[in-house]
Amino acid sequence: MAVVGDLALMGTKISTPNKLISKLEKGVFGVPISSSQRFSFSPARNLEVNKSRTAIRAVLQVEKIQSSSELKGSLKEGSLLGFDVVSEKELKENGFLGLRKTKLVCTIGPACSSLDELEKLAMAGMNVARLNMCHNSREWHQDVIRKIKKLNQEKGYSVSVMIDTEGNQIQIVDHGSSSSVKAEEDSIWYFTTEKFEGSRPFTIQANYEGFSEGVNPGDEIVIDGGMATFEVIERVGNDLRCQCTDPGILLPRAKLSFWRDGTLLGRDYDLPTLSTKDWSDIVFGISEDIDFIAVSFVKDADAIKHLRDYLATKSSKAIKVLAKIESLESLRRLEEIVEASDGIMIARGDLGVEIPLEQIPSVQEEITYVCRQLNKPVIVASQLLESMVEYPTPTRAEVADISEAVRQYADALMLSGESAIGSYGMKALSVLRTTSTRMEQSCREENRQTLLHQCAFGVSLPDQIAEQICNCAVEMADNLGVDAIFVYTRQGKMASLLSRNRPNPPIFAFTNDNSTRMALNLQWGVTPLLTDLSDDMEGNVKKTVELIKAKGMIKKDDAILVVSDIIPISAARTIFQSIQVMTIT
Repeated sequence: MAVVGDLALMGTKISTPNKLISKLEKGVFGVPISSSQRFSFSPARNLEVNKSRTAIRAVLQVEKIQSSSELKGSLKEGSLLGFDVVSEKELKENGFLGLRKTKLVCTIGPACSSLDELEKLAMAGMNVARLNMCHNSREWHQDVIRKIKKLNQEKGYSVSVMIDTEGNQIQIVDHGSSSSVKAEEDSIWYFTTEKFEGSRPFTIQANYEGFSEGVNPGDEIVIDGGMATFEVIERVGNDLRCQCTDPGILLPRAKLSFWRDGTLLGRDYDLPTLSTKDWSDIVFGISEDIDFIAVSFVKDADAIKHLRDYLATKSSKAIKVLAKIESLESLRRLEEIVEASDGIMIARGDLGVEIPLEQIPSVQEEITYVCRQLNKPVIVASQLLESMVEYPTPTRAEVADISEAVRQYADALMLSGESAIGSYGMKALSVLRTTSTRMEQSCREENRQTLLHQCAFGVSLPDQIAEQICNCAVEMADNLGVDAIFVYTRQGKMASLLSRNRPNPPIFAFTNDNSTRMALNLQWGVTPLLTDLSDDMEGNVKKTVELIKAKGMIKKDDAILVVSDIIPISAARTIFQSIQVMTIT
């Protein structure tokens, strides 16, 4: 493909002094400009790739935007803007800088699966609803998904749906009770793979026949990272006779890990990342039009690539694939997994079983950094507010943990048992929301964005141009103190590149693709809006600004930085990427 780059930086005359002009006079990219100055830069570049041609234009301009009677008339005829009710309410109450930027994920379980409870979570700030496929029936999951979609369609919410695969792991199938049981100190238990009807007291059925291979008397079996611990007394065929040394709770499907002399037994059971049940759950998710799939116990990038290829042929929408980092194998191959996926979940609970606990904070920070460098959203998950499963207030250490994740610029925070089975799910979500909002404000006051150093990862010329435009756009937005960034995008790429730079002003992403809108629910600082887009960028901007003005969410003299990657639908395939700074009159 022959690529012709015609980059032009053009400024129009500004005749009316306002707060933006006073900032512009101090300089753009370090170059002072006056209110009547025009400037341009237009190098040409040719790269021969194949016979088709794509023109690339990048434009910077500064102007005022004002209403026209013709545009107002067209708005009255029924133009729509897909503002979700929560963002609209928050913007009206708190203004642009008061918008929360860290996204919130809630695990849905028996404690919050009714329509009323789901709506309360949505109104309280839930951006993504997570369904753990380890628990509950297929019918239950289907009912929850349809309730969420009903709220989106009928009540004006914008909550994305994520399914989390069970994954292949050694776990409890049965332990003699339909729910949890208590293992008392010194009690004797049998761990077996024998299949039997009903249940047997003091018998734990494992799901994998070779689970006891390589396990010796004196080794320890740890349940769910420390919920209970057993010492192996003897092997009985393929079974293990064990004594409880640390009493605790045994939950259905709890994970088993094996330790010797304080070291995890790293055994390769040669289990595929995605089990037969996982593939069945994925087919179900496609049929229910979900937005994200989180893959458990990822060992390398191959499983992620395979799933993405499968989704490309089986799903009509772009379902995003997230890789869960929760094992030593995934840490060893972190960068290749991040590159292959659409995002990452740091599953600190299972990860804490496989690495020393004191390493979790630094590992979390490293994963978050790698994800931002490679422009992939990252969720910090597991035990953020574990005490609130039972108690109405968090520990101070938990609040500090949440604040540190926000300070590291994680894209999202996730509740697990706190919302799924806890008695105080709404209060837990409120703690996430208020703590993240307060820490975001602190980071702005410290100007911590200046500490972020982004690597260049674009390969093609269009990608490199988009990356540079977004880097410069965020620098301009922060230096000029604009009130908001508007980005017009069909696939969400430039919205994510802007988010990667963690700007001070919020990012409003206008798209005509609903799957793009739902995917952007995981991007830090991005408020995705569904609206009609045309090839006429000037018309797009004026229409959306007028719609927001009509809702009372933008006012005179507000300064907006506008970025676009709209590709006109034409034979010429001109890729028009631009930066505009405008004030509202």
